[in-house]
Order: sequence, then structure tokens, then C-alpha cells
Amino acid sequence: MSAATTRSRTPRTPDRLCVEAVELARASAEEAAYPGVVGEHVSAVAEGDRVVTHFFECKEPGYRGWRWAVTVTRASRAKNVTLDETVLLPGDDALLAPEWVPWSERLRPGDMGPGDLLPTDAEDLRLEPGWSGEDAPPPNSVVSTEMAELVEAEDADVTDRTVVPARGSITSVAEELGMRRARVLSRYGLHTAADRWDEGFGAKTPMAQAAPASCVSCGFLVAIGGSLGQAFGVCANEFSPADGRLVSLSYGCGGHSEAAVMPAPPRPAPPVLDSMAADEFPLHPAPAADTGSVPPADVQAADLGHS
Repeated sequence: MSAATTRSRTPRTPDRLCVEAVELARASAEEAAYPGVVGEHVSAVAEGDRVVTHFFECKEPGYRGWRWAVTVTRASRAKNVTLDETVLLPGDDALLAPEWVPWSERLRPGDMGPGDLLPTDAEDLRLEPGWSGEDAPPPNSVVSTEMAELVEAEDADVTDRTVVPARGSITSVAEELGMRRARVLSRYGLHTAADRWDEGFGAKTPMAQAAPASCVSCGFLVAIGGSLGQAFGVCANEFSPADGRLVSLSYGCGGHSEAAVMPAPPRPAPPVLDSMAADEFPLHPAPAADTGSVPPADVQAADLGHS
């Protein structure tokens, strides 16, 4: 084990002159901050040979537990102590700010304002390369090199992306169809968007559960193209809570176009047998008139307890 290693592991004895330079360290801390926020002297720690750091309490509002650290030093065989640096450091019980989170992870829907720019990462999973026109067509294609030499039609031109495409070429047609974008939505991007939209305007929302019918049969639904058109549309009812929003075809609200003319729910037919009324039946056969029993008229008028 070398002497340098042994010296580094042994506790250093603070230099006496550097330790006594408390007022110099306090003056430096007050100059960095301002008078009144530098508190009592806490401790002096040896940082090296003739290098000592003085710690002072910080009374700055919002910096509870922080300490002013002023490092002083002196040259070998010199008696003058000089200033090295002054910083504000957190203590063991310091009040610290939350851990920094990159802006890309802090951003939430609705945070962007006018003039804000949101660059997307080159490896964004929501996007994938679009049609660039640089893909080689198959040999039997009308725009292949072999066929372009035989056909003089303008549609057979294959132009470079850096120049203006010729009218009628495949590249110009792709521009008209919106297919010449650098990147387009990937399958992952489509699925995440569909899940997000379905959560706000889908079949499981309370509004859809109480709706008389779904959007797929509503006249205010504007159809959209692409694969998302199989499950979503745009609501065009100004009185709907989803006006101008992309809604699921299984979503619904009380503003359905056919809500006022929808057939009333079928009412059950009246019962063939009236089970709510009771028929009166005599308990005994009518007695003969000369038997001395109760007259038949009294028997019929007796209250048998039936309604």
C-alpha cells in the first residue's frame, strides 16, 4: 500500500489558520447572498491540506435545512488565508425540489399554447416512415425501369423527391393523396390514439350508457376515412357534449338525430284472463224455499270477503 493511499484514508487535521478564518468565510457568504440570511457558524471540515470548508446556517425563506459552504485555503508556509469558493448546499434535512423530469415526460394534453413547438423524437413509436417514392417498383409494374423504357406515357415517369414531380406521375399522385409524408402513424400510434379517444367518447362512458341509441345510427355523425373510420367518426351536433370531437361508433348521447322519432317501446297486450278480479261462487247450493233456512237472496247478498 502506497503512502499516498495511506494518507488519503487517515483523517486530516484541519489547518489552524483556515479554521480561525470564520469572519472571512462569513463575509464571503454575506457577499454572495446578502446580510441577514447567513446564520450561525455550524462547523468547519478539512477538505485537504490547508483547505477547510466553513458551514453557516441559511435563513433564506424556502431554503430550510440548507447551508452556506465557504471554502478557504492558504499556500504552504503562508499565513494569509484566501477564499476558494462559496456555494449554497443542502443539508441532511434540507427541503429539496422534486426530481427533475424531462419536458417530454411532463407534457400533458392541453399544455400546448399558440406558438409552442412540440418536436417528435426520431424513434417515436407512434410514427413510421411514409411513402418516399424511393422504393423500387416490382418488375411488372407500369412504373418500373423496364416498362418506362417501353411506355412513353406521362404516368410512367419516376421523379426524384428533391425536384417538383411531373404532372401525372406517381409522385404527384401520391402528393395529391397525402401519401408523400416523411412519417405516418404506425399501428402502435393508431391503437394508442383509439384507446385514448374511446376512453373519453366510447361505449363505457355514462353518457353512452344512458343514450337512446349509438352514434352509428345518428345522422349527425360525419364519417372519416382510413382504418379509424371503421370505429370512429366526428360528431356534428352543436348541442352534443361531443360536438367536433372524434367519437366511437358505439358512443351515444341524448342528442341522437332519431331520438324524437324513435318508436316507443312496445306495450304488452292486455291479458286474456283477468287475474286481478275475483269471481263470486256460492259456497253451498241454494236451499229449498220451504226448508226454513236463509233465503237465497240473503245468501247472494252475504259478504264473502271478495272484492
